[in-house]
Amino acid sequence: MITVDSHQHFWEINRFDYEWMDVDSPLKSNKTPKDLEPLMSASNVDYCVTVQAHQSIEETKWLLKLAESNDFITGVVGWVDLADPKVGKILDDLQNNRYFKGIRHLWHDEDDEKWMLNPGPLNGLREISRRGLSYDFLVRPNHLKYIPIIMDSVPNLNAVIDHIGKPNISTKQIEPWLSDLRKVASIESIKCKLSGMVTETDMKSWTVNELSPYVHHVLAMFGQDRVMIGSDWPVCTLAADYNRVIASFQEILKGCNDEAKRYIFGRTAIEFYKLDI
Repeated sequence: MITVDSHQHFWEINRFDYEWMDVDSPLKSNKTPKDLEPLMSASNVDYCVTVQAHQSIEETKWLLKLAESNDFITGVVGWVDLADPKVGKILDDLQNNRYFKGIRHLWHDEDDEKWMLNPGPLNGLREISRRGLSYDFLVRPNHLKYIPIIMDSVPNLNAVIDHIGKPNISTKQIEPWLSDLRKVASIESIKCKLSGMVTETDMKSWTVNELSPYVHHVLAMFGQDRVMIGSDWPVCTLAADYNRVIASFQEILKGCNDEAKRYIFGRTAIEFYKLDI
């Protein structure tokens, strides 16, 4: 079984300004492929997809260079300004690199929760869809209700929900996350990442039992072939090391049959991102 970590990050603190990090954040140290590779090996993870952490073309090109020089990095989800009228020309350039697979924007950090519904971003999503690229929705529960509206405007968009939509696991809150995500799951072209959950818990005392109900809700809504795992390393280290995150998936999903595990741990990510594996 091929295992793909569909969601992790690299950064160099002096290369880009990661404004979303607190000044004294324990995340503020360089995290590079040489740091991740032994962690993946120890957890029997074969490949990873690296995802943007800074909203710039420069970071996207840097991540593509990392992919070119590290065989275990099999795809890059970068960033472009979706509202830029010249976004097509920028994508022309990025698509010259075979590791470029898709785009993400930090929607959940926008002051306007309806930002993605503006004409500029919607036109950008249409350009992404036209090219057969993927889009990662980085959202919180309050954004989920807008995704069906977006998909009505861009019906063929190949999209995925990052971090299962970031429900508040620490308070065991289910609604309105569950109802809104169920509506999203009814759209066949949308997948969902089992990622980023440990940092939505009480990070000092979380257990697998806290994550399990959310995972099983996602599986019931999306099905095995529309769900993929992601570590969210190194953000996950605020709550757990890499091995514990991967082990938590293995524990929660141990009752799934082999075919389901093949999809959740690798095949869904391979097909969604069109990975060359």
